[in-house]
Amino acid sequence: MAVSAKRRWTGAGRRLLATAPAALLCTAFVLAGCGDMSRFQTASHPSAKHAKPARTAVQTPAAEREHERILASYGGAYDDPRLEALINKTVARLVAASERPDLTYKVTILNSGAVNAFALPTGQLYVTRGLLALANDTSELSSVLSHEMAHVLAKHAAIREDQARQAALVSHVVAEMGTDPDLSALALAKSKLTLASFSRAQEFEADGIGVGISARAHFDPYGAARFLTAMERNAALKAGKSSLDPRSQDFLSSHPATPERIQNAQANARQYSAPAQGERDSEAYLDAIDNIVYGEDPSEGFVRGRRFLHPKLGFTFQAPEGFSLDNTAQAVIGVREGGSQAMRFDVVRVPAEQKLTEYLNSGWMENVDKASTEELTINGFPAATAVANGEQWQFRVYALRFGSDVYRFIFATRHKTTESERNARETVSSFRRLTLSEIQAARPLRIKVITVQPGDTVESLSHRMAGVDRPAERFRVLNGLDPRAQVKVRSRVKIVVD
Repeated sequence: MAVSAKRRWTGAGRRLLATAPAALLCTAFVLAGCGDMSRFQTASHPSAKHAKPARTAVQTPAAEREHERILASYGGAYDDPRLEALINKTVARLVAASERPDLTYKVTILNSGAVNAFALPTGQLYVTRGLLALANDTSELSSVLSHEMAHVLAKHAAIREDQARQAALVSHVVAEMGTDPDLSALALAKSKLTLASFSRAQEFEADGIGVGISARAHFDPYGAARFLTAMERNAALKAGKSSLDPRSQDFLSSHPATPERIQNAQANARQYSAPAQGERDSEAYLDAIDNIVYGEDPSEGFVRGRRFLHPKLGFTFQAPEGFSLDNTAQAVIGVREGGSQAMRFDVVRVPAEQKLTEYLNSGWMENVDKASTEELTINGFPAATAVANGEQWQFRVYALRFGSDVYRFIFATRHKTTESERNARETVSSFRRLTLSEIQAARPLRIKVITVQPGDTVESLSHRMAGVDRPAERFRVLNGLDPRAQVKVRSRVKIVVD
């Protein structure tokens, strides 16, 4: 939630969750480089060898609009000259080894902790800093970049563009259908929407093309299998701490790493070399990612446990016990373990002269019980609350005026209980201004590359990790260590520090 995200949130003012997720859906389909193959099946398409020439990375007006939408959804561009130099050097090697060395690609690093990468049909490639932090060497990075290049070469990305136009039309229809509180609750319980998919055949085709490109560029072709495994483990770690979809906005939502796909990547690699023969270039890679921001950027607001803090906007609140929070571009989403309760926190434009009680009854949400509307003061801030009822979900809504903005807390529960009401009330009551010292202390987490010393163990090194849950497991995932593997003296490893 960057400061600019306040503007992105304002579209939610008329309807509870119909308009904003629809807008997000339009963006998500366009952004997707690959898709969850279990959702939208499409026919297989010719390989790159027989495909029509792909377009180069030309900044057409349409491509520029998509680029701006991508930046808005993923926290903007991440400026790091060392990383950019490494990526550009890697791409140059891959392009030279591809079947279309005449094509031009442009890579943008996105300022997002999500683990994702995708391509536009024009040859614009995107990788998040979250993905870069997870990879351990240049061959793993090359496997991601060559996979996305393969989708462009095989014209898969152009097919996705057609799907995006159809999705935008469907989304417009959904937005105009009005508000169904039960459908809204379904959207509320998911942190982000599933992206459109490439077919199973297209994903496997891109894997095969990408591994071949990496191998011909003299990178270790087994990097693809290693990185797919790392992302599967990373997703499992996220799933262990949260009932939210662990693949939301991440690479695995658009690049499903099934065991079969990992085996296929290994089989593709064996066609080119034996294990440990290709170039990994781990030293240069670790040098480049040393000090990279890890996880959420505090300038966009961030989650620490059950607390959400936004230093730039100057506020914080805490979710109820048992809730997991997820900070998205559209809102902060919270889901209770088991999915029986959920919450959404966002911002809307409300005229200064309009009372908050009037706003709650203005029709942006259907089935509001006007008799339940109540004017409140919460920690010195003007506020109002009301109840809305659906067939399957019950809603408790709060609107709170903070400076020139109005923030909404929308709580959904299957069955209204004393506990659900208390959870809502205590969450809203925890909303307060951040102190100056809290704002000054809000630094981003970073990756630090260190050298293993005699006596160091996974356990001792993980104890040096800051701001992460399950540090020992996180350390293993970040460094590609199997559950029983131990660190080696004088090897270089990544830890998370503040």
